[in-house]
Amino acid sequence: MAEVTTKATFPSVDWFNAVKEIVNQDDGYKHHGTCDASVGIKVPDVQKYYVLTFEAFEVGDIKEVAEREAEDTDFWIEQTYAKWKEMIENIRANGQADLHHTLNTLDIEDPDGLARSHDGYRRDLFYRFNQSFQHFFDVSAQIDTEFV
Repeated sequence: MAEVTTKATFPSVDWFNAVKEIVNQDDGYKHHGTCDASVGIKVPDVQKYYVLTFEAFEVGDIKEVAEREAEDTDFWIEQTYAKWKEMIENIRANGQADLHHTLNTLDIEDPDGLARSHDGYRRDLFYRFNQSFQHFFDVSAQIDTEFV
């Protein structure tokens, strides 16, 4: 299990910023190549919405937004709170997502798709940069995540 570096509550800007700090200091992240995408995060049952901006070899701006703004991105990742919690707890327990909890597997298994967009070309960025996004969530194993 990875060393815990900070404590944060999911979902919150603080949690995403804690992950961002780890990613931006992680040379392993750069092995995936550049990643340029605006990604919405939706936790609809608790009405929490975020936009994460990936720029080249780092994660840039992270902000809490209205639902419409989360959908006005290249694509958004949408799961219930229980599904997000299950994914993050699995990552923490294993140091990274197991095969049943990767973004790609969750996307395939969800009839509506985990990654959604109003534009199929923009949604393709989810697949093009998938390993960068997976790496982002996998480093959350280093966060002592609390859930509300």
